[in-house]
Amino acid sequence: MIAVIDYGMGNLRSVQKALCAVGAKVRIVSGPAGLKKCDKLVFPGVGSFGAAMKELRRRGLVDAIKEAISEGKPFLGLCLGMQLLFERSDEAPGVKGLCVLDGEVKKFRYVGLKVPHMGWNTISRSSHSRSVTRGILNGIPDNSFMYFVHSYYVKPEDSAIAVTSTDYGIRFTSGVISGNIYGFQFHPEKSQSLGLRVLKNFTGSKELI
Repeated sequence: MIAVIDYGMGNLRSVQKALCAVGAKVRIVSGPAGLKKCDKLVFPGVGSFGAAMKELRRRGLVDAIKEAISEGKPFLGLCLGMQLLFERSDEAPGVKGLCVLDGEVKKFRYVGLKVPHMGWNTISRSSHSRSVTRGILNGIPDNSFMYFVHSYYVKPEDSAIAVTSTDYGIRFTSGVISGNIYGFQFHPEKSQSLGLRVLKNFTGSKELI
């Protein structure tokens, strides 16, 4: 069973529908007890960093998410759901993220860019991820097009966890893997067949990397 984490915002139903389309058994979970009953977690995200963290704390989900990750449950963060895994964000100065990954979330400030970055763009596999022939990126060709909607991007402290990058005025990290933690800035549920392949890879195997 896969938990889709409900924190009062985000595109829960579209993510749920996409996961069901690839054969997953899915439960929308809004509290700690529900997370304990699930084998894997998906953390979708649409909204603001500060408001999301406030709601996660109110629902008692901060410690529950960290506990699930520490237990080794595969965890997939999408868009804001990936950003919240880091320590802090330009979007909400002074607000601590989940702090399960070291680094920060930065705002696009490149002159001439239209923000938010919205629409189709390519993901480039990093040199240390190209040798991965199975796992969550299995069957995803280098420079595949995925669908993005965001004004902020993650900047990991450890560049080794960055497995994909994308160019939007600057080259930013669009995908991370660290142990049982997976995160993507793009929206797989909106990225047609290749996005569904990412979700299928996540749901269909215990060994993702």
